[in-house]
Amino acid sequence: MTQPRLRLNDGRMIPQIGLGIWQVPAATTAATVAAALGLGYRLVDGAAIYGNEAGLGQGLRHSGLPRDEVFVTTKVWNDDQGHDATLRAVEASLGRLQLDHVDLCLIHWPVPARKLYIDSWRALIRLRDEGRVRSIGVSNFTGEHLERLVDATGVVPVLNQVELNPRLQQTALRALHDRMGIVTQSWTPLGQGKSFAAPPVQEAAKRTGKSPAQVILRWHIQLGASVIPRSTRTEGLAENLTLFDFALTEGEMSALATLDTGERCGPDPLTFA
Repeated sequence: MTQPRLRLNDGRMIPQIGLGIWQVPAATTAATVAAALGLGYRLVDGAAIYGNEAGLGQGLRHSGLPRDEVFVTTKVWNDDQGHDATLRAVEASLGRLQLDHVDLCLIHWPVPARKLYIDSWRALIRLRDEGRVRSIGVSNFTGEHLERLVDATGVVPVLNQVELNPRLQQTALRALHDRMGIVTQSWTPLGQGKSFAAPPVQEAAKRTGKSPAQVILRWHIQLGASVIPRSTRTEGLAENLTLFDFALTEGEMSALATLDTGERCGPDPLTFA
C-alpha cells in the first residue's frame, strides 16, 4: 500500500498516517503493532510513559519488516526533563525498544513551570548529532514555547504533535507551524467521537459511503497533518488506514471548519506538569 509521506525540515520523510499506541495494553502491544504493520502501517507512535515500548519493539521484530521501512517515534516524559536526564531517558527507551536508534524523539510536554525544556532540547540535538535519534521534535508545545526553543538553540523542531480534532482545530498554531516549517501531527484526532453526529460529518459520510471516523481522519489528511489514530481491533486498524480512495470537497472542508469550539479532550499545555 502506497501512503503519502510528509517531508520534515531536516530532509527526512514521515508517513502521513500512523498507529498511536497510547493506552494499548502492554500485553497486547506487540500483536497490535505487528498486525498494523501487516496491514500497511509504517509509522508507530510510542512514548516512555505509555509503558509499552518493549511491545512496540517486539511487534516490529515480529513483523519481519526491515528496520528502515518502519518509522518509530518515542517521547521523553516530564519527569525526565533536563539535559542529562533526557540523555538517560532516551537510552532507556532504546533499551526497552531494543533498537539502536529511533526515527523521531519528542519532548512530550513543555512543562513550562519547570523551565527545563530548552535543556532537554539541547540533549535531543546532541542525540541527533550522535545518530541515536534521526529527527527531533516536540509535543504539545505552544507558539511561545516553539519560538523560545528556536531563539535559544537555532534548531527548529521537525514536528509538533498536538491535540487536534474538529472541536479543537488549532488554526493559529497550524499557521505558525507552516511559517516555521514544522509538520503538524494530530493526537486524539477523532476527539473521542464527540463530532461523529455533527451534521457536516454525517453528510460527508453519507455522500462518500465512509464512516464518521474515516471522514474526520480524511479531514486531517487534507489539512496536511500527520495523524496517529489508535485501534486495537484489526477491523479498526484497516478502516483507519482506508483514507486514500476518497476526498472531501471544499464545501465539506469548510463545513467541518465550523465545528471548532476550542474544547480540549486532554490537558492544557500551559499548566500540565
